Amino acid sequence: MRKRPAGHRSGCPISLSLEVLGDTWSLLIIRDLIFGGAGHYRGLLRSQEGIAPNVLADRLKKLVALGVITVEDDPTHKQKTRYRLTEMGIALLPVLVQLGSWGRRFRPASEELSIRLRILEDGGPAMLRRFMDELREEHLGQPARRRHRTTIRERLQAEYEALADGA
Repeated sequence: MRKRPAGHRSGCPISLSLEVLGDTWSLLIIRDLIFGGAGHYRGLLRSQEGIAPNVLADRLKKLVALGVITVEDDPTHKQKTRYRLTEMGIALLPVLVQLGSWGRRFRPASEELSIRLRILEDGGPAMLRRFMDELREEHLGQPARRRHRTTIRERLQAEYEALADGA
């Protein structure tokens, strides 16, 4: 029988992942950082999911402590902080797309809120890599490999808005 790592339920990779991401809010915060570009506390608080301020503060602290996101002073405003994804957080993009694909297939997901995932699914691994590169540029300050006229986030947002306006 294998030993479990100290301080963990087991050494199972799924169990270890759920220790970080298995609550109701953590993946939704990461989703908003990825897709919405929300980087400030107030922007995250405005999520359509209705997270309570104390819960948001708790989850942000947890995600920072675990290294999924970082927090820094916002140079544009003395009283604001900015939350950014780390490489660990950016690496969750394919997980979120797969999780969303499952939700689109087996749950009553709206077309409006599914459009971004459908575009990323249809775009395949190349689009995911490009979007991850854009996230690295935005959150980690790493220069993008190639510049495109439109970013993936801009394309996803435009498709979402077109669908929402037509609804």
